[in-house]
Amino acid sequence: MAFPSRVEYEIFIYSLPGDYAEQIHQSTLKLYSVSALVAIVEGEVFFHNGLRLRVMEVVDFKASQIRKYSYEVWRGEEKIRWYDPQPHPENPDLASTFPHHRHEPPEIKHNRLPAPGLSFHAPNLSTLIRDCVELGN
Repeated sequence: MAFPSRVEYEIFIYSLPGDYAEQIHQSTLKLYSVSALVAIVEGEVFFHNGLRLRVMEVVDFKASQIRKYSYEVWRGEEKIRWYDPQPHPENPDLASTFPHHRHEPPEIKHNRLPAPGLSFHAPNLSTLIRDCVELGN
C-alpha cells in the first residue's frame, strides 16, 4: 500500500470518529502544516472503553514516511502503554519489529515488547486503534 497523500491522510484523520464509531467516542486529532510537504499530527482519541490515545507524528509527505512519532495510551490519569521507535539493539526480543516497540506494565519503563503493525512507511493509527480496543476489553 502506498503512503497516503497529505489530503488523503487528513481525510483519514478527520474521518476516524465516523469510520470507527463503535470504538471511538471523540477525536481531537489535528493535522498542522509545517511546510508544503511536512505536517504534524497531534491530539487525542477517546474510546468508548475509557481509554485515551495521545498521538504525535511528524509526517513527511515528500519522503512518504513518518519521521517521528510518540503514542501513549491512558486509562484515566494512568499511562498504561506507550510506543516509540528508540532503538534497543541490545534486546533481541525486539528484533522482529525493530526499532518499533511498546512499553507496558509491569515496570512499564523497562518492559519493552515488539510492536507489530507500526512503521515509518505506513500510517499507524489503524493498528493503534485496534490495540486500544483489544486492551480495553
